[in-house]
Amino acid sequence: MRTAMLIVRLRWSLTWAYLRKSSWQTIGFVIGAIFAVGCVAGVARGAWEIGSLLGRSPDGNALHATNTVMIVGGTFAFLLTAILQLMLFGQGSTLSADRFALFGMRDRELQFGLTLSGLCGIPGIASLAVCFLISLMYRSYGGVMVVAALVAAPLTLVTIVSVSKLIMSAATSLLRSRRSQSILYVVIILVFILVANGPNIVINSFGIEQLHLELFTGIASMLAWTPFGAGFQLPFDALAGHWLFFVIRVAMLLLTWLLCFIASIWLMRRERLVAGASEKVVLRKGIGSFSRMPDSVSGAISARYLTYLLRDPRQTMVLLMPIVFLGLFAIQSASFPELVFMAPLMSALFMMMPESNGLAYDGMGLTMHVQIGVRGIDDRVGRVRVLAFMGCVYLVLIGIVSLVVYDLRGGRFVTIGLVCILCGVGIYLASLGVAEVCSCLFMYPVASLAKPFSSPQGRAVSQGFLPFIPMLASGVVMIPTALAVILIVVLSGMTLLWIAIPVALVNGLLVLWLGIVLGGRIMDARQLKIVETLTHFAELQR
Repeated sequence: MRTAMLIVRLRWSLTWAYLRKSSWQTIGFVIGAIFAVGCVAGVARGAWEIGSLLGRSPDGNALHATNTVMIVGGTFAFLLTAILQLMLFGQGSTLSADRFALFGMRDRELQFGLTLSGLCGIPGIASLAVCFLISLMYRSYGGVMVVAALVAAPLTLVTIVSVSKLIMSAATSLLRSRRSQSILYVVIILVFILVANGPNIVINSFGIEQLHLELFTGIASMLAWTPFGAGFQLPFDALAGHWLFFVIRVAMLLLTWLLCFIASIWLMRRERLVAGASEKVVLRKGIGSFSRMPDSVSGAISARYLTYLLRDPRQTMVLLMPIVFLGLFAIQSASFPELVFMAPLMSALFMMMPESNGLAYDGMGLTMHVQIGVRGIDDRVGRVRVLAFMGCVYLVLIGIVSLVVYDLRGGRFVTIGLVCILCGVGIYLASLGVAEVCSCLFMYPVASLAKPFSSPQGRAVSQGFLPFIPMLASGVVMIPTALAVILIVVLSGMTLLWIAIPVALVNGLLVLWLGIVLGGRIMDARQLKIVETLTHFAELQR
């Protein structure tokens, strides 16, 4: 226990040290703390109000509905949390097991300390408070149900943390090759998007009036006998007097802890055994992308960037997000066909997100640019050449498929589709111009290319807030197009809506040109500072 508490204190010591060093982290920490307090207060208020409603509905229907919703919703939150942790936070690089290899700690003590440290952060403390406050919902049914809910709270939270830790350990230990980690990284993000949009897909596909509680009752009954939903069923077992079921479910959760703990220790030992294993090298003939680019400095940068882009799983999602959006909005457009045209518009905004932090993804490779005196304008032009061509062609293809889906759904106003598609191209060009400026100003640490599931110390907070700056700026620079669309609709309705197309394209091209010029000048002025920042980021990835 002493070792575990030492690891917990080490976690907070590192957190305070990093907050003293980074003003951005301090701001993000404060915002995160405020957000956590707001979530706890919101859950407390919501649980109290729901408890009041249940008290005014003494019949069994309300209790049955609450039981089903808690199990299905709790399981959904369980899975979403595990996937989100793996996708966003990863296996922390500062408090990972390999960092303690020289200290001679026993594997059981080390693993217990790492698990406990995961419970003692702001997310863990806030989550535990939320789990305890849910018991306010059951106050009208007596003290037995409330006490059972209080007992279930830590059982459920520790189960979530244990399963999440096991998934992260398995992702980093079992998948040693870069290709396998890249594939899993992409799959995890796709699964997260599908899970997060699951409720919207169901409601928009079938209609909320066709959804009945009975459809979920059977699902809830099965989930209650899994580690994902057992903790949410405990209060209802106590109320019904099913103490045998109560004990069995508690034993199931404790067994889950034990199995996750044993499996994590095994993965930790396996990590030591296979550490340093070499990866197979694949040789290719020719010079690849360099043969297809102009013979210039910017052309060489374009070839280098295209080669890295296709091999970098952290940025591969830029190629998959339009397809994901198209699939999601196509499914949800059953009752509202025009919804499918949100795919090119949303894709235009999200495709530029990796480029808004592009220098951090390049890492120390940018040092060569500085050493040989590459101008900032050449770097910006080289990157834009690849992204502009690839993105515009991609958006047009997504738009064509959207038109086909729209026609199959029975849509009639094709002009709306053409406007959305080509305005999406304009938005993408403008967002790309904004990204070329922001990538030189607002950088934040990213995971190592070799370990896409790792998490540099301090990465989570900055990654959670800084990406919204270029997205907000992209919306601001497209205000002229938005005003033009509003003016056209007010004056002529849908008749002359096509005029918005050239307005959006000119707006996007102008912002792109300004972004290249301004981004190049900023890069020239901040070259040494950028290299210093990237050097610091590289230290965090070790």
